[in-house]
Amino acid sequence: MQEFLTIALIHFVAVASPGPDFAIVVRNSVSFGRRAAMYTSIGIGLAIFIHVTYSIVGLSVLIKTTPWLYTAISYLAAAYLVYLAVGALKSGPPKDGAHEVQNGAIPQATLSDKKALWVGFLTNGLNPKATLFFLSLFTAFIDVNTPLNVKLGYGIYLAVATGAWFCFLSYLLSTSKVAQLIGSKGYWLDRTMGVLLIGLALKLVWSA
Repeated sequence: MQEFLTIALIHFVAVASPGPDFAIVVRNSVSFGRRAAMYTSIGIGLAIFIHVTYSIVGLSVLIKTTPWLYTAISYLAAAYLVYLAVGALKSGPPKDGAHEVQNGAIPQATLSDKKALWVGFLTNGLNPKATLFFLSLFTAFIDVNTPLNVKLGYGIYLAVATGAWFCFLSYLLSTSKVAQLIGSKGYWLDRTMGVLLIGLALKLVWSA
């Protein structure tokens, strides 16, 4: 129980910190509405299973100790973040009447459920910082003698908790009061998220 509580606390601090996942959920919530943000959040949660899987089998150590592989992943992730940032920076004022609140959201465009899911999945799955986080978690905080089924239980919790957190964030951002506050100026928040994504991409390249 103490091990689980430690993991849960560390995970909460990490998931609540602004990063690519946070930026893309905010961006999709503002630009495409609650449904797209929810599917993006689910994709982020599903991507956690990738990190959990290679951490359990020891591949995270290989990724960290193989410089060219880690660098390649970092550059790939940075390129993807820049791609997302460009789309965010292109956001402009909504057309007349397009900013009316519907279902607690103000979508300026549409994003399919499948694409929203993949955006979330790739954003988290390609994040090398997540690799480092799970490497630290499974080596420093989870005992080597912890049974495999317990580790899998931790993994399921981390995936569900991550998805639930970002779903909550999606809901919060798309409530009618927040949506009305954002109003027709929501594209500025979208552009801000674009700048943040570029900053995160540059940070990945710099630290690769």
